[in-house]
Amino acid sequence: MRLLVADIPDPTSASFLGMPLWLWVILGGIALFGVFQVYYWIGYKLGPRLYASRLGRKIGEKNILTVENAVRRWGALAVYGCFWVPGLRHTLPWVAGVLRVSYPWYVVASALGCLTWVPVTSFGLYSLIWGWLKLAAESPILAGTAAVAVVAVIAVLVHRRRVSRRAEGEFTNV
Repeated sequence: MRLLVADIPDPTSASFLGMPLWLWVILGGIALFGVFQVYYWIGYKLGPRLYASRLGRKIGEKNILTVENAVRRWGALAVYGCFWVPGLRHTLPWVAGVLRVSYPWYVVASALGCLTWVPVTSFGLYSLIWGWLKLAAESPILAGTAAVAVVAVIAVLVHRRRVSRRAEGEFTNV
């Protein structure tokens, strides 16, 4: 009888561009934490002028007000939660700076967000990519079909979102 453990690879052997994956994850977490601090201080220094900037106009007043309400209601917890919501991850920290969220709590929330979101995302994407490559090595037709299906689902979701936004009057030049 063969041991099941023999088929499980060493988790520390994963690498990308010659560097161990765990080192990429640590560097990515540090970089994201640094970016979050920069976002906060830009929002803090510019204040409400940020909303009148090109970035503020691109985000839109309605979206900024939604983010402001979340930050006012949840404070630093909203900062942690924004890691898990695409789009908010790089918008909410600016607003937190404008609203002068307590910086010590902001640092704690952004550090916890980096410590949880970066490893989950890194290892999840790594597993997804290597799983697809293994599938491609065993069955290129099945891997191609899976890739086409994923692209089709993404295209349908983007199209539906644009149609619904156009119906609401948010998008005018799509």
